[in-house]
Amino acid sequence: MTVDPFLLYGTRVVETPPVLLSAGKLEVDLVNGNLRTIRYDGTEVLRAISYLVRDRDWGTYSAEIADLKIAQNGDLFEVSYRARCNGPAHTSLVIAVRILGRSGHLDFEAEAVSETGFETNRCGFCILHPIVGVAGAQATVEHVNGMTAATLFPDFIEPWQPFKDMRALTHEVIPDVTAECRMEGDTFEMEDQRNWSDASYKTYVRPLALPWPYQIGPNTPVRQKVSLIIRDDRTDIFHPTVETSGDPIRLEPGKRSGKMPEIGLVVTPEEANTTLSAIAVLSEIAPQELLFHFDAEAGHGVDDMKRLAAVAAKHTGRATLEIALPCKASPAQETAQIARYLRAASFKPDAIMISPSVDRQSTPPGSEWPDCPPLEEIYAAAHSAFPSMRIGGGMLSYFTELNRKRVPDGQLGFISHCTNPIVHAADDLSVMQTLEALPFITRSVRAIYGEMPYRIGPSTIPMRQNPYGSRTMENPSGGRIPMANRDPRHNGRFAEAFALGYAIRVLDANLECLTLSALTGPFGLIAGPGEPSKEGDRRPLFSTVRILAALAGAAWRECISSSPSKILAFATTGAAGSQLHVVNLTSQKQEVDCGRFRIASTHPGVGLALPPFGTALLPLLD
Repeated sequence: MTVDPFLLYGTRVVETPPVLLSAGKLEVDLVNGNLRTIRYDGTEVLRAISYLVRDRDWGTYSAEIADLKIAQNGDLFEVSYRARCNGPAHTSLVIAVRILGRSGHLDFEAEAVSETGFETNRCGFCILHPIVGVAGAQATVEHVNGMTAATLFPDFIEPWQPFKDMRALTHEVIPDVTAECRMEGDTFEMEDQRNWSDASYKTYVRPLALPWPYQIGPNTPVRQKVSLIIRDDRTDIFHPTVETSGDPIRLEPGKRSGKMPEIGLVVTPEEANTTLSAIAVLSEIAPQELLFHFDAEAGHGVDDMKRLAAVAAKHTGRATLEIALPCKASPAQETAQIARYLRAASFKPDAIMISPSVDRQSTPPGSEWPDCPPLEEIYAAAHSAFPSMRIGGGMLSYFTELNRKRVPDGQLGFISHCTNPIVHAADDLSVMQTLEALPFITRSVRAIYGEMPYRIGPSTIPMRQNPYGSRTMENPSGGRIPMANRDPRHNGRFAEAFALGYAIRVLDANLECLTLSALTGPFGLIAGPGEPSKEGDRRPLFSTVRILAALAGAAWRECISSSPSKILAFATTGAAGSQLHVVNLTSQKQEVDCGRFRIASTHPGVGLALPPFGTALLPLLD
């Protein structure tokens, strides 16, 4: 039975399936002119090789592809095409591409030429190495000067570039099989993309220490080439590296356990009235926390505080006020003004999350840090202005900014940050793969801040702010667009599966609170006016957030999946008894074997068929 794409993605536009290219043991997926999931003998070697062009806000141009030619037989494949990027002020860039694959060897060549001249932040290749099984592993870097160095892929997330001035990078894929990735035409360097919750290490062209944006001159060719060379020194004839595709995915009880986090929802002044009108729905979800956002630079003032206070008065749980401090005057003056707003609104939140507004913007390598009062002064001012409230800090943006500007925690009651899955790419696979990076993020936070109370969110598929440019991207046509402030998948089962997968991936972090959405608006659980869904309809995400809120404080137990990129699960024991929660992260139906879990009213080893992006809640026998 075919599922309506709108139910899955919030849009009836589906992605074009990849073209599978193979040459011997080498397999790649061709997607929009770029290569994804590059495999050798069934094992992923590289996550992607892409030729990308970025605008001055780090948005990615959608290239128009023409003259696409694909030829392949069992031992060889070849692809060629021309891609065109149309920039501002009638400028354009044309890229001629040739891809050649043969067993154990892959070449991706590109030549970019602009007749008009072209402004860009980056133009060239990005190579993505996977993180699972690679983090902490040995690597050899060849530098542009010909020198080589033995090193390791970072285990904890590296705030700055781990490898610079690169010409080639070699690592072991599986025992006795190595992969050398060679890059020509410019100087390459690597950043740890786990900072942004991307599930990859990214090697990219043009060092960030060089100025950007920059100009490609008229009729000045830019030539680059990436080669992947596989060396297979195995002697065994039979190499079982992957499971049989038809086998069910197995679930088995694990050893780790803990307590489920509390669940929050974010409320902005712009959504306060619509949230208040849906207060009965809010009570049905019963989140433990409401996170109220306040930003004087966005024009928020005392009337906005009163609107937030009206929502807080109807909420039976706790309230945290999230403050983006302008830092235009002294922190003492600005926090005192916000305290006056609170008194005028008769609003007494339980906690304050405070961070300088300027720290929402990224400070990339090679850039100067913007002026900002010392964080110790900001925290001291907060304690003085809000003496009876718990003070938290961290970043209103993403782990990247927290990792690069590690806040002093001596005056803080908790640490917090957000994540967003569409910073660099917005295709379905990339978004769902960001879940792989979350345990690396939380483990890195714990390495920095120990057992300090820790919160995450709001973390949604749409982007609420862009630390890397002047704006988030408008998305009136409902496409899959990086850095977009609206995303159609938020309306579909995709978001429900993503949110439950997110909650599972951060269980080990022992979070105090997890915020995955708002009640209303573009990040909300119910649809608003002018949206594809009927106004007031509950989005599929509603169910996941309500279940998670009901589980707050319950005991969780690890569940090990034989294919965690497809199926994730965990078990809980609480007021509702013992339950097994399962989620399908893919667009295909998945068969699941629940193994040694004793499902109530049936037998051990029960089979389960989960539809695309489906979830299941199964009662367990104690």
